[in-house]
Amino acid sequence: MFKRIKYLTFVGFLIFYVLTLSTTVASASNIQDTSLEDFFDNTMNFKIDKYHIPNATVSVVKDGEIVYKKGFGLADIENNIPVDADTTLFRIGSTSKLITWTAVMQLVEAGKLDLNTDINAYLDFEISPQLQKPLQKTIAKPITMTHLMTHTPGFEDYPDMLFRLSADELMPLNEYVRNYLPARIFPAGEVAAYSNYGTALAGYIVERLSGMPFSDYVEKNIFTPLNMNNSTYRQPPTLDSPALIAKPYRFINGSYTEASSEYIMLDPAGSMSSTASDMANFMIAHLSGGAYSEGQILKEETVKEMHEQHFTYDPTLGGMTLGFMEGVFNDKEVLFHGGSTMLYNAGLYLVPEVNTGIFISYSGGNLLLHSEVFQEFMDFYYPIKAEIKGVPDEGSRERANKFIGEYQMNRRSVTTDEKIVGILAGGVINVNVNEDGYLLVTNGGETNKFIEIESGVYQNLREGRTQDAFGQFHKIIFKTDPFGKIMLTTDGPMTYSKAPFYSTMSFTALAAIIIMLIIFISLTYWIIIKILGLFRRRKNKNSEFSVIASWVGICTSIIILILFANIFSSGIDPVYQLPKEAYMPAEGNPLLDFIPTLMWIFSCLLVLFTVIVWKKGIGRRIAQVHYSIFTLAVLGLMWLISYWNIFN
Repeated sequence: MFKRIKYLTFVGFLIFYVLTLSTTVASASNIQDTSLEDFFDNTMNFKIDKYHIPNATVSVVKDGEIVYKKGFGLADIENNIPVDADTTLFRIGSTSKLITWTAVMQLVEAGKLDLNTDINAYLDFEISPQLQKPLQKTIAKPITMTHLMTHTPGFEDYPDMLFRLSADELMPLNEYVRNYLPARIFPAGEVAAYSNYGTALAGYIVERLSGMPFSDYVEKNIFTPLNMNNSTYRQPPTLDSPALIAKPYRFINGSYTEASSEYIMLDPAGSMSSTASDMANFMIAHLSGGAYSEGQILKEETVKEMHEQHFTYDPTLGGMTLGFMEGVFNDKEVLFHGGSTMLYNAGLYLVPEVNTGIFISYSGGNLLLHSEVFQEFMDFYYPIKAEIKGVPDEGSRERANKFIGEYQMNRRSVTTDEKIVGILAGGVINVNVNEDGYLLVTNGGETNKFIEIESGVYQNLREGRTQDAFGQFHKIIFKTDPFGKIMLTTDGPMTYSKAPFYSTMSFTALAAIIIMLIIFISLTYWIIIKILGLFRRRKNKNSEFSVIASWVGICTSIIILILFANIFSSGIDPVYQLPKEAYMPAEGNPLLDFIPTLMWIFSCLLVLFTVIVWKKGIGRRIAQVHYSIFTLAVLGLMWLISYWNIFN
């Protein structure tokens, strides 16, 4: 359990740090020629140098043809093997989901699957209609495939069990979806909260309806017709061709360090490996009504349905199609999806209006580099000079006051000890208002200024790419979530609900600091008293009880310090940028696992002793007050631990 606690703490802070480091760099001035080749050569080389990217690959398609493809850097530094866009594979993370959703639409087209039918009809286990806390007595409407494809099934999110370093630790898809079925915390179709499990569940339905293992189905029905001979969901990648996967590296202390292979627990959600050329074929098919060369993976009307918007909170926001995120970049509608593993990143972008697609993948670097390159591509080839001007209307500051606060990502767990992970992992947006009435919104370490354009609707004054990984973040609209809390909605499959003061990170951090100071100072005080007591000859009549009470306090303090020392003792792996608990099975420690029980026992003893101290007037008043403050501090800590499910 305590290895999990260390993981939960460090992975959250680390991912937040990574998101904060992602920066947008305008590089139009670095482009010396208007040709496509010069643009991507110059832009990618600039990014590779800036972010120390060891290897990368790019492909661009237009009007049904590959117009650019190239590898950058070395796929194998030790053996000096360069990246080849045709034969070097990269892990593409969640971009894999687009292939999974394409497989789903094939089954819809074949009449085996209905998008609006309860998915329980296709499963060999049941997903309960009951929502968990705080709506634990609510019976919700069934989850459908449309909900899975738009990331609105209402599942809570479990960040652990995503990555491993050994294939021996993988489990069959049917076991995973059964053993790690998340609780339902939102009514289906009402709250956008990105879900890896939802995609894995869809992949399992593909298995059941096709009668084939998921990877076999995709190879036969998508990869083969599209001539994607160097693509696979298998781990490690096994192919009949001589293609090799680019080795992942991390730039550490001035040189590149190779990482071990990584394995994704949910195959349909993120285990695919592919080349730039293969992904170009996939983009051509989606831009050409499902056709590629002489093959056809989907009918034109099916592709059209898949690319249409199926969920949004407002027509002016980018929402979700059946699998693609959507947004408006430089006045052009774009369908896209990014993906990240511990070591690789990827992004795929389709611009149907100009029949163009771009795919970028790389290892060891900036989380949002692919989106930076795409935005610069749009700025260079389709520039706009849209500039939002004006000043807030009278009364806008007063209207904005109710929106001030901390908004926490709805992609989170509420029933497990991972409750705090999504929040620590950059899942917080802070909203404030300045004296002029502008809304100041901090997301991913970056603060943007928004202006009110109508009640509850605000427009970002900044053009270009922002730090949000799920969309443009150019407009935010405040709604109400199913629990009656104010909810911040924006582009893409993510929403944020306003947190009550007691669950904000500022309150939690401040409370934890104050509590730990009280405990540390009290422990120091009692130890000093014990040492001085060794030299005293006189004892008062209450000394025996006082000794017992102080020892209870000392033992409680030591247990708490052991708990926190264990949590913060884990080191961060410089290659994976995570503690080992994030990708290695937790090993139980019977002694440490008994700490929760000890803390509850000593908390009860503290309350009992505090009552006795006051009731019988034992000790001086200042000692009584101190003991009471210490007891309240410990009870406050137990409340924090209970609220955040740390001992679950």
